[in-house]
Amino acid sequence: MDKEREGVLGRRSFLTAAGAVAAAPLLGGLHSRASAQAAEPGPSIAIPSIGRRKLGALDVSSVGLGVQNMSRTYQTTIPTRPEMINIIRAAFDRGVTFFDAAEAYGPHEVERILGEGIAPFRDKVVITSKFGWNIDLETGERRPGLNSRPDHIRLAVAGMLKRLRTDRIDLLYQHRVDPQVPIEDVAGAVKDLMAEGKVLHWGFSEMGLNTLRRAHAALPVTAVQNEYSMLWRGPEREVLPLCESLGIGFVPWSPLGVGFLTGAIDANTRFADGDIRKIESRFSPENLPRNLRLVELVKKWAARKQAAPAQIALAWLMAQKPWIVPIPGTTQMPHMLENVGAVAVGFTPSELAELDASVAAIEIQGARLPDAVQVFSGVEAPPPRS
Repeated sequence: MDKEREGVLGRRSFLTAAGAVAAAPLLGGLHSRASAQAAEPGPSIAIPSIGRRKLGALDVSSVGLGVQNMSRTYQTTIPTRPEMINIIRAAFDRGVTFFDAAEAYGPHEVERILGEGIAPFRDKVVITSKFGWNIDLETGERRPGLNSRPDHIRLAVAGMLKRLRTDRIDLLYQHRVDPQVPIEDVAGAVKDLMAEGKVLHWGFSEMGLNTLRRAHAALPVTAVQNEYSMLWRGPEREVLPLCESLGIGFVPWSPLGVGFLTGAIDANTRFADGDIRKIESRFSPENLPRNLRLVELVKKWAARKQAAPAQIALAWLMAQKPWIVPIPGTTQMPHMLENVGAVAVGFTPSELAELDASVAAIEIQGARLPDAVQVFSGVEAPPPRS
């Protein structure tokens, strides 16, 4: 789902003018290697490993890349497609092997961008997509409600495979639980797709807990993707313990709090029409100044660890559990490089305990999502058909 910080006012201190100049040769090299790879696939130049993690039995890079905003940023601007391809390929060049998309992103267009981007190295990466919203299979029109009927799932996956230029989806999520379709029916449809080799693993996003238990019993679940960050810690109460007990990996969407944890938002920031943050009460003019205490904490730790605020936020997530893999999204090359660099930030046990306590002491004001969106989270599927 995410996804992060495009168009937030200002730029974090980590990327000063001097730093940008110093980074220019690196960025140029990445662009060159990405372009060369597109024309003539071959071995990449050796770079430091960003590490690997397990989502269930699925092996992925420790940090992934969410591509949701590559067709339209939060501010409704349209990124330059060739640059999005460059970012995807440069991320692979830096060791990223986990790329997150969905039919709802665009809709459809983000899958096309990702499919083109990974074409030179498709067999070396793990890609995800998601079904579940009521999206016209041909036009991509977003219609009201949800649709996880088995026949629709099969057709939706067929469209994904075409747009992603591949013969299989490595990890297929149900984007939101359909309250009209028993989860056992959904599992049956996905199981059939697995038997055909079109889907390798499956997972859920923002599901009800009982639905996850039932789904896992019907067909082992690989990963759950929910919002999780220092800004929204809801999964810690029940979702993460359940994932741990079932051996299911966890993928935080919006791991940077839709840009908040980068340090680029201040009390004077206002959001444009069409930007979802404008209708999230945690970013309202009344709540934003109080919630900035969390940003000040992240900035303090960034100075202490000689890192960027975003890197502290991502490193904190990875320190919570070894089976957590954040997927920060971006449409800017320097941000991608910075996010990948979070793997170099570590905390001693005492540092982590200190940071955890400080984060827990800050009570965030306002809701994480508008009511009209929140209503789709935590939904339970109906009982199995008799």
